[in-house]
Amino acid sequence: MTKGTTSFGERHNKSHTTCRRCGKVSYHIQKKTCSSCGYPASKIRNPTNIKTRGRRTIGTGRMRYMKTMSRRFKNGFREGTQAKKQKS
Repeated sequence: MTKGTTSFGERHNKSHTTCRRCGKVSYHIQKKTCSSCGYPASKIRNPTNIKTRGRRTIGTGRMRYMKTMSRRFKNGFREGTQAKKQKS
């Protein structure tokens, strides 16, 4: 028996299924834990590897709130005011 393509045809037992918290196919059926987020633990799994942590940290999503933060901070978080007209 070879260890390449022909062996892959015999793999038909699923060890992991979809996790209800993170949505990845990382929920181990026998262990009943998610290898990605750590479900059913109350705290989300925090990887120690720097590379892995960078894939799920701030700045990897849309940042709907955070992307305007630097501009608002620069202006002192002012709201509800009109810009003064510049004299030519």
